[in-house]
Amino acid sequence: MKVAVKSLDNKKVGDIDLSDAIFGVPARADVLHRMVNWQLAKRRSGNHKTKDISEVSGTGKKPHAQKGSGRARAGSHRSTRHVGGAVMFGPVVRSHAIDMPKNFRKLALKVALSAKQAEGKLIVLDAAKVKSHKTKDMAKVLTGLGITSALFIDETIDQNFIRAVGNIPYMDVLPQKGINVYDILRRDALVLTKDAVTQLEARLK
Repeated sequence: MKVAVKSLDNKKVGDIDLSDAIFGVPARADVLHRMVNWQLAKRRSGNHKTKDISEVSGTGKKPHAQKGSGRARAGSHRSTRHVGGAVMFGPVVRSHAIDMPKNFRKLALKVALSAKQAEGKLIVLDAAKVKSHKTKDMAKVLTGLGITSALFIDETIDQNFIRAVGNIPYMDVLPQKGINVYDILRRDALVLTKDAVTQLEARLK
Protein backbone atom coordinates (compact mmCIF):
# COMPACT_ATOMS: atom_id res chain seq x y z
CA MET A 1 0.00 0.00 0.00
CA LYS A 2 1.18 3.51 -0.78
CA VAL A 3 1.41 6.13 1.94
CA ALA A 4 2.45 9.75 1.63
CA VAL A 5 5.75 10.77 3.16
CA LYS A 6 5.60 14.14 4.93
CA SER A 7 8.16 16.61 6.18
CA LEU A 8 7.98 18.24 9.60
CA ASP A 9 6.47 21.24 7.79
CA ASN A 10 3.48 19.01 6.90
CA LYS A 11 4.36 19.03 3.20
CA LYS A 12 4.25 15.93 1.03
CA VAL A 13 7.75 15.02 -0.12
CA GLY A 14 7.03 11.65 -1.72
CA ASP A 15 5.42 8.26 -1.30
CA ILE A 16 6.45 5.01 0.33
CA ASP A 17 5.22 1.46 -0.23
CA LEU A 18 4.27 -0.26 3.02
CA SER A 19 4.26 -4.04 3.16
CA ASP A 20 0.76 -5.52 3.43
CA ALA A 21 2.23 -8.40 5.43
CA ILE A 22 3.19 -5.93 8.19
CA PHE A 23 0.87 -2.93 7.84
CA GLY A 24 -2.18 -4.75 6.44
CA VAL A 25 -2.79 -7.48 9.01
CA PRO A 26 -6.42 -7.99 10.14
CA ALA A 27 -7.38 -6.49 13.51
CA ARG A 28 -7.03 -8.90 16.45
CA ALA A 29 -8.10 -7.45 19.81
CA ASP A 30 -7.31 -10.75 21.53
CA VAL A 31 -3.71 -10.66 20.32
CA LEU A 32 -3.23 -7.07 21.49
CA HIS A 33 -4.82 -7.87 24.86
CA ARG A 34 -2.49 -10.80 25.49
CA MET A 35 0.54 -8.80 24.42
CA VAL A 36 -0.24 -5.83 26.68
CA ASN A 37 -0.82 -8.20 29.61
CA TRP A 38 2.56 -9.82 28.90
CA GLN A 39 4.35 -6.46 28.82
CA LEU A 40 2.74 -5.12 31.98
CA ALA A 41 3.27 -8.39 33.88
CA LYS A 42 6.94 -8.43 32.89
CA ARG A 43 7.56 -4.92 34.22
CA ARG A 44 6.11 -5.67 37.68
CA SER A 45 8.83 -5.74 40.32
CA GLY A 46 7.33 -8.60 42.34
CA ASN A 47 9.14 -7.47 45.49
CA HIS A 48 6.10 -7.57 47.81
CA LYS A 49 6.86 -9.73 50.83
CA THR A 50 5.50 -10.63 54.26
CA LYS A 51 7.29 -12.53 57.03
CA ASP A 52 6.56 -16.15 57.81
CA ILE A 53 7.02 -17.58 61.32
CA SER A 54 10.70 -18.34 60.78
CA GLU A 55 11.41 -14.68 59.95
CA VAL A 56 9.46 -12.92 62.73
CA SER A 57 11.56 -11.67 65.65
CA GLY A 58 10.59 -13.08 69.02
CA THR A 59 11.14 -15.81 71.56
CA GLY A 60 10.62 -19.47 70.84
CA LYS A 61 9.37 -20.12 74.36
CA LYS A 62 5.92 -21.66 74.78
CA PRO A 63 3.62 -18.84 76.05
CA HIS A 64 1.85 -20.92 78.69
CA ALA A 65 1.14 -24.47 79.72
CA GLN A 66 -0.63 -26.70 77.22
CA LYS A 67 -3.37 -27.60 79.69
CA GLY A 68 -4.96 -26.23 82.82
CA SER A 69 -4.96 -22.51 82.11
CA GLY A 70 -8.30 -22.44 80.33
CA ARG A 71 -6.72 -20.67 77.37
CA ALA A 72 -6.34 -21.95 73.84
CA ARG A 73 -3.31 -24.02 72.99
CA ALA A 74 -0.35 -21.93 71.86
CA GLY A 75 3.16 -22.89 70.93
CA SER A 76 4.65 -19.53 69.99
CA HIS A 77 4.12 -15.81 70.29
CA ARG A 78 5.18 -15.54 66.64
CA SER A 79 2.27 -17.53 65.24
CA THR A 80 -0.21 -15.98 62.82
CA ARG A 81 -2.99 -15.46 65.37
CA HIS A 82 -0.93 -13.16 67.59
CA VAL A 83 -0.50 -9.43 67.03
CA GLY A 84 2.90 -8.82 65.47
CA GLY A 85 3.15 -12.45 64.45
CA ALA A 86 3.64 -14.05 61.08
CA VAL A 87 1.34 -13.76 58.05
CA MET A 88 -0.18 -16.97 56.75
CA PHE A 89 0.18 -17.52 52.99
CA GLY A 90 1.34 -13.93 52.40
CA PRO A 91 3.02 -12.71 49.20
CA VAL A 92 6.63 -13.63 48.53
CA VAL A 93 9.25 -12.14 46.19
CA ARG A 94 8.65 -13.60 42.75
CA SER A 95 8.57 -12.82 39.05
CA HIS A 96 5.20 -12.01 37.49
CA ALA A 97 6.53 -12.61 33.97
CA ILE A 98 4.66 -15.07 31.76
CA ASP A 99 5.83 -16.92 28.67
CA MET A 100 5.04 -15.54 25.23
CA PRO A 101 6.35 -17.15 22.02
CA LYS A 102 8.55 -14.94 19.86
CA ASN A 103 6.33 -15.47 16.82
CA PHE A 104 3.29 -14.29 18.79
CA ARG A 105 5.12 -11.16 19.92
CA LYS A 106 6.00 -10.45 16.30
CA LEU A 107 2.37 -10.97 15.25
CA ALA A 108 1.15 -8.59 17.98
CA LEU A 109 3.49 -5.84 16.75
CA LYS A 110 2.22 -6.31 13.20
CA VAL A 111 -1.40 -6.11 14.40
CA ALA A 112 -0.68 -2.89 16.33
CA LEU A 113 1.04 -1.30 13.32
CA SER A 114 -1.80 -2.38 11.04
CA ALA A 115 -4.41 -1.01 13.44
CA LYS A 116 -2.84 2.46 13.34
CA GLN A 117 -2.66 2.31 9.56
CA ALA A 118 -6.30 1.20 9.28
CA GLU A 119 -7.41 4.04 11.58
CA GLY A 120 -5.52 6.60 9.50
CA LYS A 121 -3.29 7.43 12.45
CA LEU A 122 0.01 6.31 10.93
CA ILE A 123 2.26 9.17 9.74
CA VAL A 124 5.50 8.64 7.85
CA LEU A 125 8.12 11.40 8.02
CA ASP A 126 11.14 11.78 5.78
CA ALA A 127 13.22 12.57 8.89
CA ALA A 128 12.73 13.54 12.54
CA LYS A 129 15.55 16.04 12.84
CA VAL A 130 15.35 19.67 13.93
CA LYS A 131 17.85 22.48 14.29
CA SER A 132 16.30 23.96 17.43
CA HIS A 133 15.90 22.11 20.72
CA LYS A 134 13.29 24.60 21.97
CA THR A 135 9.92 23.21 23.05
CA LYS A 136 8.07 26.28 21.73
CA ASP A 137 9.33 25.63 18.19
CA MET A 138 8.43 21.95 18.37
CA ALA A 139 4.93 22.75 19.65
CA LYS A 140 4.32 24.79 16.48
CA VAL A 141 5.55 21.89 14.33
CA LEU A 142 3.23 19.42 16.05
CA THR A 143 0.28 21.81 15.73
CA GLY A 144 0.98 22.04 12.01
CA LEU A 145 0.97 18.25 11.75
CA GLY A 146 -2.26 18.07 13.75
CA ILE A 147 -0.69 15.89 16.43
CA THR A 148 -1.72 16.06 20.10
CA SER A 149 -0.66 12.58 21.23
CA ALA A 150 1.93 10.51 19.41
CA LEU A 151 4.72 7.97 19.55
CA PHE A 152 7.71 8.89 17.37
CA ILE A 153 9.91 6.08 16.08
CA ASP A 154 13.25 6.68 14.37
CA GLU A 155 16.25 4.51 13.62
CA THR A 156 18.75 7.00 15.06
CA ILE A 157 17.30 9.48 17.55
CA ASP A 158 18.12 13.16 17.03
CA GLN A 159 19.04 14.68 20.40
CA ASN A 160 17.56 18.08 19.55
CA PHE A 161 14.29 16.38 18.66
CA ILE A 162 14.20 14.48 21.98
CA ARG A 163 14.88 17.64 23.98
CA ALA A 164 12.26 19.61 22.07
CA VAL A 165 9.57 16.96 22.53
CA GLY A 166 10.53 16.07 26.09
CA ASN A 167 8.44 18.76 27.81
CA ILE A 168 5.34 18.26 25.67
CA PRO A 169 2.71 15.98 27.27
CA TYR A 170 1.53 12.81 25.53
CA MET A 171 4.59 12.65 23.28
CA ASP A 172 7.05 9.74 23.35
CA VAL A 173 10.20 9.12 21.31
CA LEU A 174 11.72 5.65 20.93
CA PRO A 175 14.38 4.08 18.73
CA GLN A 176 13.18 1.52 16.23
CA LYS A 177 14.54 -1.32 18.39
CA GLY A 178 12.40 -0.16 21.31
CA ILE A 179 9.04 -0.11 19.52
CA ASN A 180 6.41 -2.08 21.42
CA VAL A 181 2.67 -2.73 21.40
CA TYR A 182 1.86 -1.02 24.70
CA ASP A 183 3.48 2.29 23.76
CA ILE A 184 1.86 2.21 20.31
CA LEU A 185 -1.62 1.75 21.79
CA ARG A 186 -1.28 4.32 24.59
CA ARG A 187 -0.74 7.19 22.13
CA ASP A 188 -3.22 8.38 19.51
CA ALA A 189 -0.89 8.62 16.51
CA LEU A 190 2.14 6.61 15.42
CA VAL A 191 4.84 8.57 13.60
CA LEU A 192 7.54 6.61 11.77
CA THR A 193 10.48 7.92 9.81
CA LYS A 194 11.38 6.36 6.44
CA ASP A 195 14.46 4.76 8.02
CA ALA A 196 12.33 3.26 10.79
CA VAL A 197 9.89 1.79 8.25
CA THR A 198 12.75 0.19 6.32
CA GLN A 199 14.24 -1.37 9.45
CA LEU A 200 10.86 -2.53 10.77
CA GLU A 201 10.00 -4.28 7.51
CA ALA A 202 13.39 -6.01 7.47
CA ARG A 203 12.93 -7.07 11.08
CA LEU A 204 9.34 -8.31 10.83
CA LYS A 205 9.30 -9.92 7.40
